[in-house]
Amino acid sequence: MTLYPKLIMDALATVRYPGTGKNLVEAGMVADNLRIDGMAVSFSLVFEKPTDPFMKSLVKSAEAAIHAYVSPDVKVTITTESRQAPRPEVGKLLPRVKNIIGVSSGKGGVGKSTVAANLAVALAKMGYRVGLLDADIFGPSMPKMFQVENARPYLEKIDGRDLIVPVEKYGVKLLSIGFFVDPDQATLWRGGMASNALKQLIADANWGELDYFLLDLPPGTSDIHLTVVQTLAMTGAIVVSTPQAVALADARKGINMFANDKVNVPILGLVENMAWFTPAELPDNKYYIFGKEGARRLAEEMGVPLLGQIPIVQSIREGGDNGTPVVLNDDSVTGHAFLGLAAAVVRQVDRRNAEQAPTKIVEMH
Repeated sequence: MTLYPKLIMDALATVRYPGTGKNLVEAGMVADNLRIDGMAVSFSLVFEKPTDPFMKSLVKSAEAAIHAYVSPDVKVTITTESRQAPRPEVGKLLPRVKNIIGVSSGKGGVGKSTVAANLAVALAKMGYRVGLLDADIFGPSMPKMFQVENARPYLEKIDGRDLIVPVEKYGVKLLSIGFFVDPDQATLWRGGMASNALKQLIADANWGELDYFLLDLPPGTSDIHLTVVQTLAMTGAIVVSTPQAVALADARKGINMFANDKVNVPILGLVENMAWFTPAELPDNKYYIFGKEGARRLAEEMGVPLLGQIPIVQSIREGGDNGTPVVLNDDSVTGHAFLGLAAAVVRQVDRRNAEQAPTKIVEMH
């Protein structure tokens, strides 16, 4: 039997790509490197992305089609190519980002996202290049806090890869899963799906050059935290708590999660949020609604710095709800508190970088 290209192409035209329903030939997936040597055939199949989920099954189907429609005696060799350059390996994902900081809390409702948003804007106001990733996959709040709920990030081709372009607001580059899901629907995802979505926002986005890359992590401890420490070498973590005993107990667990010898992410410090209530009309009065100095005592006990104490003022809540972080107002008590927090974070990061070796990515076993 003599083999010739049309026989092979006719066989491949019987195999359909599940993503589009087109056959391999009309979809342009058969590369022009078809070689025939006696009863041996070799060629490449071209996929859009190196991570195409149908890659393995299509290679098998193409081989089976040639055996069925041409001859079972054909020796088939199929290689794969992708039109898009592969994602860099873990460890080389964000080469132009200097510091990666997780903003974490042991429990929900302590104002972690408010702290992350205002810290990002404060750092940008100080002249730093800042990125903020809303890694709270199940409860993304940054689109609202930055008044960009209707933003839809687009893709840009850079070095052969389609990269997501972050939204920019108040000098901060911002990405959130909230840009890609219906805000009125609950995000019901299994752990693996959520982790993959987060990896895409980290690795398949054009973050560019950043001095500080902040991650607003979900409350508690979860798959998402594991994904982050297995994907990025974090400079350090900031733990947010209120002075309340219940919140402090959870903050202690949050500190342990990062500091344990398997993870080894340095704790940059604690932030005491809702430290006291100050009415706008009585700016010198302090009412300790949730207890007094609880986070300061915990910081001393755990041997970590207290980076800042943020009072409860109505304007913080209003700023979060209407998408204008309170730190934009230089004259406010809370604006000063967040700028002070940002300055403390910069000092602590500089000290950490001078005194400690870079964090290693957590190995998967």
